[in-house]
Amino acid sequence: MAEQIVWRGSSSQWKNFGRYALAVVGCVIVVLIFIAASHAASPQVRAFSPFTLLLLLVPMLLAFVRYLELKTKVYELTTERIKISRGIFSKVTDTLELYRVKDLETRQPFLYRLVGIENVQLNTSDASSPFVLIQAVPSGIGLADKIRNQEVIIPRDKGVREIDVE
Repeated sequence: MAEQIVWRGSSSQWKNFGRYALAVVGCVIVVLIFIAASHAASPQVRAFSPFTLLLLLVPMLLAFVRYLELKTKVYELTTERIKISRGIFSKVTDTLELYRVKDLETRQPFLYRLVGIENVQLNTSDASSPFVLIQAVPSGIGLADKIRNQEVIIPRDKGVREIDVE
């Protein structure tokens, strides 16, 4: 049976809410500095005041980079594995076979509950990634249940068993 995509998506931009709020505060501060400088008594300060608006680029660029970082991190759940791709210019893809998932945990901090998103943490037997955190996905899609359903089917269909040795 060919591998099929069960779910594909990225984290919600609500994850960056705090950074976006700080960017807005930074822009407001720059505008206030511009207004104060343009009303200054000194003609040299008034002449320099339009250049203070260039400082608006800093918080805007920082917010845009965070937006791109989150938007380009894509989670893909297939019938056999979970793929996590990230990167703006260069792509890196991590793959986790579903039969390695030992436990699932969903977490919804208070603010995430208000906007309907959740974090899904996978505890795995994979040595390179013992914990996989899928952040800020919509809680209505039931991602944890989809992972659990696929995790149960895989060992049965492929005849795979994992043994814990201590």
